[in-house]
Amino acid sequence: MEIQRLGPRPSGTAGIATLSRARRGLLELLEGQAEPASLATIVELSGLHENTVRGHLDGLAAEGLVSRERSVPQGRGRPAWLWRVRARAAAEEYAGLAAALARTLRRTSEHPEDDAVEAGHDWGRELAGSRAATAAAAPAAAHVRDLLESLGFAPEGDLAAGADSAELRLTRCPLLEAATEEPTIVCNVHLGLVVGALEEYGASDPDAELTPFAVPGACLLRLRGGAA
Repeated sequence: MEIQRLGPRPSGTAGIATLSRARRGLLELLEGQAEPASLATIVELSGLHENTVRGHLDGLAAEGLVSRERSVPQGRGRPAWLWRVRARAAAEEYAGLAAALARTLRRTSEHPEDDAVEAGHDWGRELAGSRAATAAAAPAAAHVRDLLESLGFAPEGDLAAGADSAELRLTRCPLLEAATEEPTIVCNVHLGLVVGALEEYGASDPDAELTPFAVPGACLLRLRGGAA
């Protein structure tokens, strides 16, 4: 009987060595693009069928190697997804810094969990603010889901049209090692990040609840925020 470990899998480079030739080719193709690429662009450049490309991109996203974000809407219809390669070296460097920060807060702060939420809150507002100019019109909760995807959390769970709340499964964690070592601090940083981002995206009543290592393969995130 296989024992299922609670919580998400790590994000990063672990799965690159086992990629198929087709997926490695798509990853290299995306690495060569100066800007995020649409599915249509990737199909054209790769010469592969659209359904094949979509399946490979979903697989790369599940490995935490690529992320997607909504394009700015143009005319009628839902905006297209834009795909990009995650900055693996930067993510690894950030993970090391975050682990050091968690240890420092634990050692020096009188209220490390509260300080972690505050640090995450400021970080979330900064990240959301840097993306707000190009963000499509959507509820704040949808923007936060896309932000988490771009950071490598591989969230699962879609929002209904116009929904201002969501329950997401975070199936990847870019800071899994640090979160395992200092779960209350690192996970509180992520909780603050979500609330800060909801605020920056214009949520009228931002709120979030994060349950770390809640189920096999994921942490659970419940978030609420009015339309941006």
